[in-house]
Amino acid sequence: MKKLFGRRKLIIFGSTVASSLFIKACSTKPSTNSNPKTSLLEFTNVQETIKVGILHSLSGSLAISEKSVVDAERLAIEEINKAGGVLGKRIEAIVEDGNSDPVIFAKKAKKLIEQDKVATVFGCWTSASRKAVLPIFESNKHLLWYPVQYEGQECSQSIFYMGAAPNQQIEPSVEWLLKHKGKEFFLVGSDYVFPRTANSIIKAQLQANGGKSVGEDYIPLGSNDVNSAIAKIKQALPNGGIIYNTLNGDTNIAFFRELKASGLYADKYPSMSVSIAEEEVKSIGIDYLVGHYAAWNYFQTVKTSASEKFRQAFKAKYGSDRVVNDPMEAGYIMVYLWKQAVEKAKTADQIEKVKAAAYGQSFDAPEGEVTINVNHHLSKFVRIGEIKNDGLFQIVYETTEAVKPNPWNQFLAETKGYACDWLNPSKGGKYKI
Repeated sequence: MKKLFGRRKLIIFGSTVASSLFIKACSTKPSTNSNPKTSLLEFTNVQETIKVGILHSLSGSLAISEKSVVDAERLAIEEINKAGGVLGKRIEAIVEDGNSDPVIFAKKAKKLIEQDKVATVFGCWTSASRKAVLPIFESNKHLLWYPVQYEGQECSQSIFYMGAAPNQQIEPSVEWLLKHKGKEFFLVGSDYVFPRTANSIIKAQLQANGGKSVGEDYIPLGSNDVNSAIAKIKQALPNGGIIYNTLNGDTNIAFFRELKASGLYADKYPSMSVSIAEEEVKSIGIDYLVGHYAAWNYFQTVKTSASEKFRQAFKAKYGSDRVVNDPMEAGYIMVYLWKQAVEKAKTADQIEKVKAAAYGQSFDAPEGEVTINVNHHLSKFVRIGEIKNDGLFQIVYETTEAVKPNPWNQFLAETKGYACDWLNPSKGGKYKI
């Protein structure tokens, strides 16, 4: 190995032509292998790359949603590398599979931080996986960029939350349903922290606004046994009503197919989902979802120049039949926001400087201009879409400007009046307004 290194070093310094060829070879696209082999660059000049981690489920019940987010993150990295990289260095992605298992997510997060020495990690999907890795990032004073909407009630200095807080998705969708679809809600979700916390928020909001939760049911994450939940919906809403859906992963396939088979159609039993986007619509089947709704910050049908550019670039790289969606958009833009913070901080390795530089960073995202707040969340646009026959969403509601995030819920008594401000150490993750 020493001979190999010495020979290459001689070539680099001895020939301008060979040097040019060597640099070109080192600028090729990173391997897609989740356990990449040691690259040529690592034997020569490792300072020419910045390693980052990508940690999502490439297998298991949540791969239906997470694989496409990896694709979007890779697209952003490729674009940045083609434009000159970050601080003149190429981004090298090390991809790990969380296998839809929080225990494995934690193990892989530890590997990325301690063995691979990545500058940051882009990853996770469920709140269960995020909470599993959180202590690892905090104890190592490291940084995770998280691309998915979530239940709030958390504000870690070690995470930038790029998806919606409840006041940017769940609460506006409940308000819209109360105004346009009725007062009676049945709450169905996967059995873990996000759906249970989200439903606590929804019940408190309904109580405050004249609505009513007529029942709720939870299905184990990854289970396809949905018959009991559908029987409870029919019993609680014999004449129709709203189904608020916080199911995650491929349980949605079984749920919506059985919903239609049981005669619970969208005209009388409209559902509002917060984890079903364009990618999931394709997997579940359009015929089972037409007329149902979803709440997100971004849909492929958003008409902005940045949205069109994102959509075209993604299809050009991965195929014209592919779609883009909200978590993919969040995954894509968070790579760019990290790049901006690193360039402002003039370092990728000093994470405290990167975090400080991230505050106030804005980006012309496909959804509209977004900005990182001092509570580590993004200001985001709110949208509700109805699923149409082409499998895309017709936007039926959208805000005219980005909504500021509040991770501490104002409907729940235990967090009402609280906020988060990491720019001010005396306030930190939770303080009374």
